[in-house]
Amino acid sequence: MKQGIHPDYHDIKVVMTDGTEFITRSCYGAKDATLNLDIDPKVHPAWTGGQQQLMDRGGRLSRFNSKFGGLFATK
Repeated sequence: MKQGIHPDYHDIKVVMTDGTEFITRSCYGAKDATLNLDIDPKVHPAWTGGQQQLMDRGGRLSRFNSKFGGLFATK
């Protein structure tokens, strides 16, 4: 194995948006660094199932819906 080509892999502390913390191993920062998350799975709509609001600019969304609206059946 070649020497000096691998990054330093060490423990860091990750702080979630609600203040909970955990220790993980990463190449981020220096040893015992703290990574404060702005977005995490507890609050982001992609994981929480929140509804995204889409704006129809120039009729593009309505054109898309009229063309492909019946493509996927909803229950």
